[in-house]
Amino acid sequence: MLDWVPAADRLDLLAEPVAKAVPDLKVDLRATAIDPELADTAAFCEKYGVAPEDSANCVVVAAKRGGETRYAAVMVLATHRADINGIVRRHLDARKISFAPMDDAVSLTGMEYGGITPIGLPEGWPVLVDENVTRRDFVVIGSGLRRSKLALSGSDLVTATRGEVLLLTL
Repeated sequence: MLDWVPAADRLDLLAEPVAKAVPDLKVDLRATAIDPELADTAAFCEKYGVAPEDSANCVVVAAKRGGETRYAAVMVLATHRADINGIVRRHLDARKISFAPMDDAVSLTGMEYGGITPIGLPEGWPVLVDENVTRRDFVVIGSGLRRSKLALSGSDLVTATRGEVLLLTL
């Protein structure tokens, strides 16, 4: 049901910052068009027959300390929950951490809410990848737009994003 093609051949399916990042990636990255109404993980997996453990969500967090706010992306399988207030907060050395407000996440990334991906994020944003993601040979992630998805291996996700691998789930 999904027509996976090399992402470099379908830059039109990607948000602008993602499309700009793709030519420099040295990984096997695939893209496919989807119904934007089915972009949310549960609906996507059900409609397109993708197992939830083969889908990874990107959560943008705002880490605060001493009046400074830093942003990071957290990648976790759809079947798991990241320990944002514990492991992620401590790793980012934040006094307080929260999910970034939707307007901030959209404006800072240049991507659509519900399609944000760790590929093409602003310079300097850490990408924290749960080690369970790295064990997947095939994982579906956002493309920056709700009308498409990307797929790659968990290890290629780390390579493509220069991600930090941590055990982020309890």
